[in-house]
Amino acid sequence: MNAEALATLHAHLLTALTSAPRETRRLFHGRGRCWPGLEQLTVDWLQGVVLVSLFKEPQAAQLEALKRLLLDLAGSAPWQQSGAHTLLIQHRYLPQSTAEWLLGTEIDEMSIVEGGLQYRVDLGRKQNAGLFLDMRYGRNWVREQAAGKRVLNLFAYTCGFSVAAIEGGASHVVNLDMSRAALSRGRDNHRLNGHDLSKVSFLGHDLFKSWGKVINSGPYDLVIIDPPSFQKGSFLLTKDYQRVLRRLPELLSPQGSVLACMNDPAFGADFLIDGVTREAPSLQFQQRLENPPEFPDIDPQSGLKALVFKRID
Repeated sequence: MNAEALATLHAHLLTALTSAPRETRRLFHGRGRCWPGLEQLTVDWLQGVVLVSLFKEPQAAQLEALKRLLLDLAGSAPWQQSGAHTLLIQHRYLPQSTAEWLLGTEIDEMSIVEGGLQYRVDLGRKQNAGLFLDMRYGRNWVREQAAGKRVLNLFAYTCGFSVAAIEGGASHVVNLDMSRAALSRGRDNHRLNGHDLSKVSFLGHDLFKSWGKVINSGPYDLVIIDPPSFQKGSFLLTKDYQRVLRRLPELLSPQGSVLACMNDPAFGADFLIDGVTREAPSLQFQQRLENPPEFPDIDPQSGLKALVFKRID
């Protein structure tokens, strides 16, 4: 994060704020490795809140230079015109992902908008705010496909896919996640959007110990799989994803579809395509969803992979 890199960041953010998004968006995605020296930095626009995330500890001088740049940005005309009012740095490399508030009043929780839908997020208290912005096109796709369908949302987290599915007219969504706190936030998200909660189920269980409950609630017309790449004691991508894939024929209705997702830069789309071919040969690969343009990546195989499969037997 040298002077040249910081100058690039400053210019990029000035341009982004000149036409600030009306909804929540990523403003700068350094993790795609398109800008040398900024690979460990992202900037998100949360409708007036500018969240800068650092994924690797910078040198003290570099951090001070970054803060000066951001405060200078906060005094610019584009910042004032954008309606921005709060600025914080989240130190994601620290165990508690500590937040440092540079401007504005500290905010614990707020509602953000994506695709006209509201989601409740946390600021400065947790590693992840509550909505993964790179999955925007995935949520859009689910919303477009969901009408009249029974949906299973595995590794549901705060139920963003579920919100999209119910908004799209799903008949019922079953959300499963080990974190009951995350599912509770999912309920909040549905309530924010005025959804009928009788159409939504929340299972706070370990998937690998709860196949009976999941299968008994099926079959499903659409299954969404969006696991963490690694979660200590519960999920290891290279071992556990195949365990999920091989159960898909038991879960899916005839002609049912699967949206299988993966965000580990070490594995390309072939990891999922080969896994489905091996573990669930009755499913056929249909398409890979595009990633939003605000998430450029020097290598398309390193970014988010969101793949659609369809049952053909």
